Amino acid sequence: MRMPRSLRIRLAISIGGLLSLLWISAAGLTAVVLRHEMDEVFDSALQENAQRLMPLAVMEILGREESALPQRLATVRAHEELFTYVVRDRQGHILLQSHAAEPAAFPPYDGPGFRQTATHRLYNDAALQGSIRITVAEPLAHRATAAHEMQMALGLPLLVVIPLALVAIILAVRASLAPLNRFRQGLDARNALDLSPVPARDLPTEIAPMAQTLNGLLDRLKAAFDAERSFAANAAHELRTPLAGAIAQAQRLRAETADPAARDRAREIEATLKRLTRLSERLMQLARAEGGRLRLERASDLRDVARVVIADFVRTNPSGRIALALPETPVMSDLDPDAFDILCRNLVENALRHGAETRPVDVTLTADGRLIVENEGPALARETLARLTARFERGAAGTGGSGLGLAIVAAIATRIGSPLVLDSPRPGRETGFMASLRLPVVPAGDVGGPSTSPPAPSQRQN
Repeated sequence: MRMPRSLRIRLAISIGGLLSLLWISAAGLTAVVLRHEMDEVFDSALQENAQRLMPLAVMEILGREESALPQRLATVRAHEELFTYVVRDRQGHILLQSHAAEPAAFPPYDGPGFRQTATHRLYNDAALQGSIRITVAEPLAHRATAAHEMQMALGLPLLVVIPLALVAIILAVRASLAPLNRFRQGLDARNALDLSPVPARDLPTEIAPMAQTLNGLLDRLKAAFDAERSFAANAAHELRTPLAGAIAQAQRLRAETADPAARDRAREIEATLKRLTRLSERLMQLARAEGGRLRLERASDLRDVARVVIADFVRTNPSGRIALALPETPVMSDLDPDAFDILCRNLVENALRHGAETRPVDVTLTADGRLIVENEGPALARETLARLTARFERGAAGTGGSGLGLAIVAAIATRIGSPLVLDSPRPGRETGFMASLRLPVVPAGDVGGPSTSPPAPSQRQN
């Protein structure tokens, strides 16, 4: 039989089974000892009765006119006679007997001392040089009944004590393992974006070293991930200046040369450098999404950030493809405006790049903090939707882009505890694509007093 996988159940079964075995063994040993002591008490009672009855029987027999006639003593009142006796002469004739004595139960006298038959325990004694002999008998059934009652008195409480003890053991084990359960819950709440040490208070000494080792591993993983994010952010930041210089040189070369081939080559170099610039910006955004602080101690109106982002797109895309819908009431949130700018900008840019050029992109921010970005286009397969949030993943070949936009949005969504939901086709339609997530919204005044003039999002993501 295999033991359960649960440590709590294993401890309860092991400790409960061992204690039950010990209790049963102790009760059985106690019953054996008590039975031995009980036999000694009953034997002493037999001997005492014989010695007390013998002088009375001798006086009774000697005082008779006809001593050879047997006599059965009458009972004063009805009762159960557990000890019976007979008094006999040297020839075995019964001279005196108790009222409940059965002569057939008394074997022939064979000397003083204890005897035992199949049904009785007997004690023999004699007086007047063996001329008068007494035998006191006790039914073995009486001793068996007493022993059975004693065993029941020892065993029946165990039927109550053992279940109660098992329940107490389970509760005690559960209370003892409560710190371990809290540690497990704290560890379960961790993810790749939260590698802070798990509180290991009140853990048993046998498990505390494992918690310390695990927290040490989390520290090393956090250091490795921080180093990776820092390198990506720093590398992308350091590339901005030389890339801007290289773009300026390519633009100058294109303006100064009269050779059409050289001008086309300069234009290609400029386009490549701009793509590299956008990629470096996405890498900085991804590092910010995965490692930066996303929640502030103050609340701001997300509508203002959404207006700024859409205004930027309208300036660069004057075709009127973006339709923004905002609620009339403020959408107050403690989400960092820069983080919301990154999130909103990537969703809109993704919709503009992959949506139908002749149909608008609908951007909706609801009063309860739900951001919805929709675009028209062919429906995507379920398998494609499942991998769109992976890094450097593009919906279709040849669509351009860095393949990081939705990965950045998904990282921010995970950090704020609201999954990014991707639907294709759009709900209620047969085509299109929709991305949505719910942003943290707080009532006015709950977080450090909402600011009436929220800070504008940083333009480094533009």
